[in-house]
Amino acid sequence: MLQKAQQAIATHDLCANDAAVLLMVSGGSDSTALAYLGVALREAGAVGPVAMLHVNHQLRGDEADGDEAFVQKLAGALDIPLFICSIDIAAEAERTRENVEAVARRERYLAANEALRSMCQHEGCPLSEARIFTAHTADDRIENFYMRSIVGTGPGGFRSMKYRNGPVVRPLLDATRDELRAYLDGRAEAGEPVVRDEAGALWREDATNAHTDRFRAYVRHKVVPPAKEWNPAMPEVLVRSMNLIADEDDMLDAMAETLAEESSAWVAEDDTFGTDRSEGFRLLPAFGKAARPLQRRAVLRLLSAMLGPDARIDTASVEKVLDGFEEGAPKSGYVANIQYDLAVSANKQGVLVEPMAYFRARRKKHDRQA
Repeated sequence: MLQKAQQAIATHDLCANDAAVLLMVSGGSDSTALAYLGVALREAGAVGPVAMLHVNHQLRGDEADGDEAFVQKLAGALDIPLFICSIDIAAEAERTRENVEAVARRERYLAANEALRSMCQHEGCPLSEARIFTAHTADDRIENFYMRSIVGTGPGGFRSMKYRNGPVVRPLLDATRDELRAYLDGRAEAGEPVVRDEAGALWREDATNAHTDRFRAYVRHKVVPPAKEWNPAMPEVLVRSMNLIADEDDMLDAMAETLAEESSAWVAEDDTFGTDRSEGFRLLPAFGKAARPLQRRAVLRLLSAMLGPDARIDTASVEKVLDGFEEGAPKSGYVANIQYDLAVSANKQGVLVEPMAYFRARRKKHDRQA
């Protein structure tokens, strides 16, 4: 397992060998294995100083407190600094009227970034090189693949998970959950130091993972097993296929980025004070000559930059922006509404995407002048 993690780090250039690393540890089998492997990676010189973060979501009562106690015991045995964050996720979800899992994910990564900054200040390590290690496995990636197959996704969505997303990296993405559990069992059988919970288990089991009324658990228990039964090599085969998709996705993303840079302009672009992207962007006439698949990716990139990384951008919005072009040229007089409060309009200068309030103000000014 150590070699597999090292290979993933090297192959995908996940982090420098002196980078500070924060391990996100819930107490489950995957993240418990990550804790042991994090120490091994540090000792092997593959990473720099290591610390752990545990987030108690307060969703499972005594079970959640038991997870926290187990992780504290694990950190003590491995002599790893531990950050603990306790958040009432249910209350936050009720306050914001968001999905509990989405709130938990957001709060978890907010806590991780805060802990990473603190760790870097204490260790004297550059934050730009520091990394957050998560214990996502090939199984998580496969589950995502099937979940997206069921609800729909764009072509790039079938890569499922990236090995690196900003400071967050997934060094165990080539390992299966069974392999990680075998690694933990192997440590115990070999007499290596291990930590057990009050029941003698090598990791904590979250009972809600078996509730098939939850989408991921349904896919995990009802969809993936029959696929493995049909082809026992499915995990390896599907991971290989997803990596091929990822290579092509990266290539197309780079081409789309070039298209966006060369054939669009931000409305409030200013070399002195930077760009206020919330004011919108214009697709220049040359943009209309590009292939539709690249146009889609470029518009999605621009809308994400305008609305923020957490914004949900629907496919219909992207298509309405592109409908501002006809036969490769801007369609003068075209007007559409997207994302509830954005306006799309076209003239010979290109296709403009801007807040609806700006569009209405310009129209009123034009009408008064007319």
